Amino acid sequence: MTATATPTVLTVRAFLLDMDGTLVNSDAVVERVWRRWAGRHGLDGDEVMEVVHGRQGHASMALLLPGRPMEQNYADNARMLAEETADTDGVVQIPGAGAFLASLRGLPHALVTSADVPLSTARMHAAGLPLPKVRITAESVGASKPDPEGFLKGAAELGVDPADCVVFEDSGAGIEAGRRAGMTVVGVGPRAGLHAPDMAVPDLTRVRVEAVADGSVRLHIA
Repeated sequence: MTATATPTVLTVRAFLLDMDGTLVNSDAVVERVWRRWAGRHGLDGDEVMEVVHGRQGHASMALLLPGRPMEQNYADNARMLAEETADTDGVVQIPGAGAFLASLRGLPHALVTSADVPLSTARMHAAGLPLPKVRITAESVGASKPDPEGFLKGAAELGVDPADCVVFEDSGAGIEAGRRAGMTVVGVGPRAGLHAPDMAVPDLTRVRVEAVADGSVRLHIA
């Protein structure tokens, strides 16, 4: 990944934060659960892992098993979510995530994740991170990322114009969703740089926020 080359300052009004790969490193459990699923369906595990990041499980299944009835995907996804919620071994925070979330206290921000409420709660707690008051989860939307619905709903709940929001994302699906929502996208981690975010950082130690008297926020990216 190529990080943003020079220090950058953005003026924004709200922060929309993905969870997996952005605030929480859950790669170990995602790999375990999805590679087992791939084996059960005779699919190549590496090819499956190229698809699943950022999307809701049933949306990934629809891409990987085209033609399979969606009812089966929804049922399969429910079982997968239960497996993932129960398995928090190796779930840790992305470097800098705790300090970054602490700096957002009192500022407009929301979690926008493809996980459901139980999974997002389990992973944030396992990583020792506080849950934002505003959460857009799988239950909140009718369409998975890369559809922009989740980010647009997050902006609406915060009462902020999408153009004044910044998205933090790690996956191709999430970065595309942020772009389609008309928001600035900061890519986090090695996956993000493959999908042309507006700027990129290796982790959240490289970002800092500064509240401004007019209600806006300066986002410093080192």
